[in-house]
Amino acid sequence: MTESVAPRLAPLPEDRWDDAVREALSPLLPAERRNPRDAGNVLSTLLRNPELTRGYLHFNAHLLLHSSLSARVREVALLRAVQLRGCDYLWDHHIPIAERVGLTAADLDRIRAGDGTEELDRLVVRAVDEIDRTHRLGAQTWSALQVHFDERQILDLLFTIGCYQSLAVAVNVLAVLPEQH
Repeated sequence: MTESVAPRLAPLPEDRWDDAVREALSPLLPAERRNPRDAGNVLSTLLRNPELTRGYLHFNAHLLLHSSLSARVREVALLRAVQLRGCDYLWDHHIPIAERVGLTAADLDRIRAGDGTEELDRLVVRAVDEIDRTHRLGAQTWSALQVHFDERQILDLLFTIGCYQSLAVAVNVLAVLPEQH
């Protein structure tokens, strides 16, 4: 159960959006989306520290746009990671993305329940759960990942999980509110 609170840091007000702030979004967002409405509340909040935002978005852009993982695997991993952190904002934000890469409502229900409809989904969910629970991967899970993924993909998977665990914690701590459309 999430408590209803005001944001601890509100999104950066529009009158403080200067060229440096907009440039901080450049690793992920095209120029036409570097505005408070299109950036959304998470990025607009992170922009209270533009240098951190720019560095984070370089990393995040790799995971979202240049990862060696399939988009489906990426979404399964990050959805499970944010679900385990209780981050409704990121779960809801990624549902349309997950649907665009082929995840169905049944897939999403299974991920939320700690399972998967496909063998690879189940393995990814298991890896996320194990990392969340023990901060490690046991030999059996590691071996199973090596059957399906090469070294680059395993690294992208591990950092996708960790990145979204971290982002979910930040979103929860900052009490970032959903966008009002």
